[in-house]
Amino acid sequence: MKLIKKYNLSLEEYINLSLYDKKFGYYSRKKSFGKKGDFITAPNISRLFSEMIAIWSISFWESLGSPRKFNLIELGAGNGEMMKVIIESFQNFPILFKSCNFVIHEKSPSLVDIQKKKLGKDNVVWISDLNKIRKIPSIFIANEFFDAIAIRQFEKKGKTWFEKFVNLNGKIKPFYFEKIVDVKKFENKINFKISYNQNFIEYSELGLKYINDISKIIKRYNGGLLIIDYGYSDEKMKNTLKGISNHKFVDILSNFGNIDISHNINFNLFKRFVKKLGGLKDNLTTQKNFLIKMGIRQRAEILSKNLTFYKKADIYYRLRRLVDEKQMGKLFKVMLIKKKENKFKLGF
Repeated sequence: MKLIKKYNLSLEEYINLSLYDKKFGYYSRKKSFGKKGDFITAPNISRLFSEMIAIWSISFWESLGSPRKFNLIELGAGNGEMMKVIIESFQNFPILFKSCNFVIHEKSPSLVDIQKKKLGKDNVVWISDLNKIRKIPSIFIANEFFDAIAIRQFEKKGKTWFEKFVNLNGKIKPFYFEKIVDVKKFENKINFKISYNQNFIEYSELGLKYINDISKIIKRYNGGLLIIDYGYSDEKMKNTLKGISNHKFVDILSNFGNIDISHNINFNLFKRFVKKLGGLKDNLTTQKNFLIKMGIRQRAEILSKNLTFYKKADIYYRLRRLVDEKQMGKLFKVMLIKKKENKFKLGF
């Protein structure tokens, strides 16, 4: 496999190459979403999910004072299904619809093509740089966005910290190795004491940069960031790195460029980081609690009236996948980051 000349890669470099390389990367070559893909996201399980996000966005817009112009930005829009439903829902409210700039921030050119086919080009603007959005109130939606960003891993042995690396050589199977690292040096770079009370660190430098950049936009122009992702809120970080292929977990080194690579978000880390930024407040709950408080069960009842038993059963089967604690309901969390003075709590 003639990929690169440099074979000793940080874990972050390996993940980025495996997922996003234009020629060999997973997101450049595979149709990953849905039954025929490697995983299925909430918007593709049930339209109800996207409708709840649309309703929440409308209410949050009102909490901002119903600005005459605002951005709704989806970070990493997958196959475009959620944005499609949000646009359709907003069209029922002409003033809101006219006020909204629909924006998608997407890294994968192949996914942009899929999104454009589904959404058309009239209502949506695609951007690669968040600084290109209009300087007006902005609502950011990140559904399974942060888990797909490459991470670094560090482990403390005695008093010494080691960073995980990958040896990638076409002639032999890839393998891990470690290098001693100066933790204080990279903590100074991100201006955040990430190693506090930790023996293991798993974090995304780019992920924290997104939160930092979006928080600046929120503080300056008003708005909020809604994160929906799988994760945990323990103080101690742990190794959650995993490959996903055909809806099953696999070794991330097992099939370069042909598997998705993901990790569980440590929401406690996000909370600590947001607190350090100042001027912001966060709310955190489970996907189950959020969707139920948003009225997803009542919406399911309305939709299922006068339907055949089979179609009614299908709606409730999909609903259960979203809210059952043994499925997505508990593992998936919902976090809102907004300005401190905004007391909005719908869904939390």
